Amino acid sequence: MTSEFVVAVHALVFLNHKEKSMNSEEIAENVCTNPARIRKVMAKLKKAGLIETREGAAKGGYRFIQKSNEVSLLDILDALDERIVSMSWRTGNPNMECLIASGMADVMDSILLRMNTGCQDILKQITVYDIDRQIFQKEGKTHEKI
Repeated sequence: MTSEFVVAVHALVFLNHKEKSMNSEEIAENVCTNPARIRKVMAKLKKAGLIETREGAAKGGYRFIQKSNEVSLLDILDALDERIVSMSWRTGNPNMECLIASGMADVMDSILLRMNTGCQDILKQITVYDIDRQIFQKEGKTHEKI
């Protein structure tokens, strides 16, 4: 997984909390990254319908347009078209006589698929609202950590 996921979650929680349009510089300052990176991530979130963009110096920027309790972290991951665990290279060779060399890649693919499915099940249960609530806990009350 790339850090785009964490940037996207941070940006959406920030926009949700602020309840207004914010430009890439303002979001980047809070996320502690550069505005170009924010724009790249926000383009994917816009394409997925999670945010809208507005033109103009005064009220322009990005705005979270969904209900925070309905947008799960899995929705965000899907918007970015990312996998949680992936492999860019496979070991072995399916044409080799050695059972380990010829079978390892398929076994590892199966394990990685199970890891992704398990992580997706967790991400499906956590919303933007849940993260906002955890950050801004009410005085004297504690919430279960996500």
